[in-house]
Amino acid sequence: MPMQDKPGTPVQNSEPAAVRPVRHLELKAAILLIFTALLVGASALYLLYARGLFEPTQELVLVTDDSEGVVIGMDMTFSGFPIGRVRRVELAQTGSVHIMVDVTQKDAHWLRTSSVFTLVRGLVGGTNIRAFTGVLTDPLLPDGAQRPVLRGDATAELPRVLAAAKETLENLVAITAQDAELRASLANLREVTAKLKGPQGALGVMFGNDTDGQKLVLAMERANALIARLDGLVGKADTQVFGSEGVVKEARVTVLQLNALLADTRTSLKKVDAVLVEAQGISADVRGATTDLGALRADVDANLRKIEGMINELNRKWPFARETEVKLP
Repeated sequence: MPMQDKPGTPVQNSEPAAVRPVRHLELKAAILLIFTALLVGASALYLLYARGLFEPTQELVLVTDDSEGVVIGMDMTFSGFPIGRVRRVELAQTGSVHIMVDVTQKDAHWLRTSSVFTLVRGLVGGTNIRAFTGVLTDPLLPDGAQRPVLRGDATAELPRVLAAAKETLENLVAITAQDAELRASLANLREVTAKLKGPQGALGVMFGNDTDGQKLVLAMERANALIARLDGLVGKADTQVFGSEGVVKEARVTVLQLNALLADTRTSLKKVDAVLVEAQGISADVRGATTDLGALRADVDANLRKIEGMINELNRKWPFARETEVKLP
């Protein structure tokens, strides 16, 4: 018998409830698909517009001999900003490569007839096409113009750089070898430095041994002592010759006395000349004239002896004079 439910207890239905159908389900799915397609198309169109696909462009043909690294769609930059895009790359009948670049008309004013184009492939990164314009007042670059490309390939220098690096390493190994001349030079320099720090210093390095250095030091000390003695002798000689009691002062006094004696002698000779004139005029008084001549002669002889003594005294006190002869007037 089936169990009866208690009063007040809700009756549970064991059968599943029927699912209600969604109205216009196919129409809603079609609308969603159409909206999704429109959204994807609008996004694609926006991306194409953002990429400048719908902007008016002009063609630029770049001519080079090697287009390695150039791909369709890569940018051509001016001062770091993209102003054109590679549309096609083709090989001409002359063997050169033509790179077709579409340049937007709004950026075409940066390209002039004097512009320079480069194709640079670096060690790191891809190939870059760059435009350089030095004079912005030159005429504009016309549509469809052909311009050569200056190509720079950093990888082309790698073999030469590697060869130079290898040669440098070999030279470095040869320099730092155990029997290399650099090691010997450093050893000699270390030995010279040790000698410089030694007792003899630079003299030991100059002569190669300490004995000759000591001899030179001794000779210099003797020379200094001799110079000191010579300085003393020079000072003493200066005092003796040019001092207040020196030879120069005594010689000056002697010269003054000699000048006085010469003046007396000159006066005596004048008297002799006068007597001789009188002797020639007066021949009668020969005996008186002879007596006067004898007195005068004795006076002259006395003066001459005084002069001779003064000259001898001057020679004795003035040893520097070379001419010892004194000529009388």
